[in-house]
Amino acid sequence: MKNVLVLGAGLVSRPLVNYLLAQENVSITMASRTVSKAERILNNHPKGKAYPLNIKSPEGLDDLIKSSEVVISLLPYTYHVDVAKRCIEFKKHLVTTSYVSPEMRALDGQAKDAGVILLNELGVDPGIDHMSAMKVIETVKNEGGRIVEFKSYCGGLPAPDDDDNPLGYKFSWSPRGVILAGRNSAKFIENGSERFVPNDKLFATHWPVYAPGVGELDAYLNRDSTGYVELYGLEGIRTMLRGTLRNFGWCPTWQKLVELKYLSLDPRTDLAGKTLAQLTSELVDSNDGETLRQTVARTLSLHHDSRELRNMAWIGLFDEIPVDEKAECFVDALSARLEERMPYKPREKDMIVLLHDFLAEYPGQQEPRSIKASIVAYGEPDGDSAMSRTVSLPAAVATKLLVDGSIDLSGVYIPTIAKLYDPILAELENLGITVTEDWGS
Repeated sequence: MKNVLVLGAGLVSRPLVNYLLAQENVSITMASRTVSKAERILNNHPKGKAYPLNIKSPEGLDDLIKSSEVVISLLPYTYHVDVAKRCIEFKKHLVTTSYVSPEMRALDGQAKDAGVILLNELGVDPGIDHMSAMKVIETVKNEGGRIVEFKSYCGGLPAPDDDDNPLGYKFSWSPRGVILAGRNSAKFIENGSERFVPNDKLFATHWPVYAPGVGELDAYLNRDSTGYVELYGLEGIRTMLRGTLRNFGWCPTWQKLVELKYLSLDPRTDLAGKTLAQLTSELVDSNDGETLRQTVARTLSLHHDSRELRNMAWIGLFDEIPVDEKAECFVDALSARLEERMPYKPREKDMIVLLHDFLAEYPGQQEPRSIKASIVAYGEPDGDSAMSRTVSLPAAVATKLLVDGSIDLSGVYIPTIAKLYDPILAELENLGITVTEDWGS
């Protein structure tokens, strides 16, 4: 029996734990600040144990790592490097679903010396996006072709039958994380030229994208796409772009929230006792006789009945609604309110959409070949969400491969090599997460 240590008991952890507990040779130790969350997920399973752990003062963490074969960190990414250093010290493998930070990358040599792998970016985005893309890219290269354009999109959304609010979105992961992503700038390559979009124009840059079986969705840029040229071995590519998918109405509303400065992280100690209307009024200069809504409309150059203004009203930004007592900045106040307004209700389903759109050139062929790869996955009513399954199951499968000794790598890795992505994608297909490829003509 090989013990796996799972750090964190958040929204995406249950499918991972259930998958690993179903393996005959795996037991689970789950450590969480709120031990009751871990206990609920383990559900009295005879091969599962829950422990209280505050990662900010992690007494007992070293002992938990020592007694495990593999450590899975589902903690906030800021804690991964500290956990990784402890894994190296005790010669234990580490799996995360988070982006590799420069500090994590710097541990590559130490991990190799210790003979352990620090395996990151094993979620959906990043994770399944890498694996499904590299499978196509390597196939094209092996056929003698060359990828000249690559556009990749991913989004977590309500399933169409459960899309019932004007923003077309519900939270299957941290609302604060969703909002903070809206503060990013973006870089991409288009027709051979590198382009930059500042964060204050991020949501102003959006366009429709067709998703098979779903219909048209709205796409906007996702961070820095240029680093994927080297990562995927696509030097010389003409267009390289990564985007996030949302339903229509999201981007125009968020562009106006950005312009209003509602995404501020400036610390505030005076928010207790205030209302959302008071916060909104701080961001605009009112004129005599105007309502708050009229002032916001004038400030943002919006028609009084525009969709953006209606959406702000639906959120409650013009109402005397108390600000969350824990809020320490505008982002905190906004995220707490959105969490109240946009939850998944019982039996509602979420949806994950992942789209890859390639153009490939082949010697002797005049026209480039259009290649598409996609995943559309739905959550289970009153069961696991599509977000939790697609984020956690790649990490769970990789952990099982490590436990079985099927991965013999050491150092810092992400799943962009066939030795990793081939077996993981094969098992994900067995679990109902299937990449559909269309190789055109």
